[in-house]
Amino acid sequence: MELRIFDVSHGFCAYLIADNKNVMLFDCGHNEETGFRPSTYLSARRCTGIEHLIIQNFDQDHISDLPDLLAKLPVTRFFRNQSISPEQLRALKLEAGSLTAAMTTALAMHRDFVHPVVNPPVFPNMEFETFYNQYPTFTDANNLSVVSFVHYDGMGILFTGDLEKAGWQELLKSKSFCACLSRTNIFIASHHGRTTGYCAEVFNYCYPDIVIVSDKEIVHETQKQDYTKHASGIPWNGGPDKRFVLTTRSDGMITITKEIGKAYHVTI
Repeated sequence: MELRIFDVSHGFCAYLIADNKNVMLFDCGHNEETGFRPSTYLSARRCTGIEHLIIQNFDQDHISDLPDLLAKLPVTRFFRNQSISPEQLRALKLEAGSLTAAMTTALAMHRDFVHPVVNPPVFPNMEFETFYNQYPTFTDANNLSVVSFVHYDGMGILFTGDLEKAGWQELLKSKSFCACLSRTNIFIASHHGRTTGYCAEVFNYCYPDIVIVSDKEIVHETQKQDYTKHASGIPWNGGPDKRFVLTTRSDGMITITKEIGKAYHVTI
């Protein structure tokens, strides 16, 4: 298994390749400064399709490359928060202004992907589970984020979208959610590592080795939430030093690989 968390500045995109080469794509933000686009990256590597597309949050920084992605690659299954209807979601997004081309595309997918997949794609040796809060209990896009867990041969990765404290606290009421948290080794910080996405109670159940932050350069004090105290750390560069937090703004693309029966490796 291989997971690549791309540097898409203030956004998110992660590309997971299963043992049988099936693909999960978590969001599809792009980087305006470097020109990096997941649609171009995947096509250049002869990816033939996205078996699972997970849109964690219907905000522009999570979907900006969606029109180009769909123009190049087919999507088999589409995961998103289904408690909010396409009409409700459209009205919610219009409150913030006019719709971008990417948002129009995302809303169309939310409307059209309603039929069950007859032969769902297989991801060998992998468990995949999603959780989300219900609309209208929450009416903001961040707290309606999809939270996903990938478990593979003793390694657990948590994808958190832009979930904020109130959303975390609601999901913590679920025993199955807390059970998944307890199996997490790699914690991808919510809301790009910003203070608004931090919830201390999560770490009563979750004891990660490392925390990963996807964000641009620090320009706000709210980007400085300290996750170091919650991570046990991983060995780095073959020496005695450890890393507790990795960020795309400092480390660029972050790659996690694992083979069955072996330890996972994190490289930059």
